[in-house]
Amino acid sequence: MSNIFDFKGRVAVITGCSTGLGVQMAKALAGQGCDIVAIARRQNLIDEVAADIEKTYGVKTLAVKCDITDTAAVEAAVDEILAKMGRIDILVNNAGTGAVAPAEDITDEQFNNEINIDLFGTFRLARSVAKKYMIPNKFGRIINIASMYGLVGNKVAPASPYHAAKGGVVNLTRALASEWGKYGITVNSICPGYFYSPLTKETLDSEFFQANARTMIPLERYGNEGELDTAICFLASPATTYVTGVNLPVDGGYTAM
Repeated sequence: MSNIFDFKGRVAVITGCSTGLGVQMAKALAGQGCDIVAIARRQNLIDEVAADIEKTYGVKTLAVKCDITDTAAVEAAVDEILAKMGRIDILVNNAGTGAVAPAEDITDEQFNNEINIDLFGTFRLARSVAKKYMIPNKFGRIINIASMYGLVGNKVAPASPYHAAKGGVVNLTRALASEWGKYGITVNSICPGYFYSPLTKETLDSEFFQANARTMIPLERYGNEGELDTAICFLASPATTYVTGVNLPVDGGYTAM
């Protein structure tokens, strides 16, 4: 039987690939032979990530600075990637942010910023990559990183703009899957639960949150580094041809209750 997770010769673009989950997913794909394009706003960080992945896994890498809230920058980034790498087989829309405050205190600026980055940023990249490469080539794997908070509400960490944006990503995933299936493009999302990242560490380490995790999560713990690897490789695999429009929770069972 052939290796259904052989990504040799494939190119994956990962946004928000300067720290945290983006880097972990990039390494998971690189470990299966995939060439990697790291996108984020901080050039020094993505340069380090790309160099480390290339050295560790022996794959080709590229670091591209891009602000996903800027349409012109997104278009230029995609053009650069295609000029230097020649193809984009996989797009992982991981870049995001999170405003935590009671809904009644959320400002217009906070809400707009959340939607612009998490939802519109995801759409900008998907639109550009699909139009310029995946649709003409009749193949693509788009994986949007939503959140379990895109599927449910919560009482512990009020974050209404985040819920709204990630809920939008969940249904955007279904919409794009429906439109682009005829082009051989699958569009799915991963809905992570509580994983450590620079964005979440302070909240997750709080005594209040630690105590609540034991009652809210059936597995009674946060996600560990590497526990998204199987999900990203499954959805990105060229062999995963009949799975599209799916929003896959990787949350220790949080959304099961």
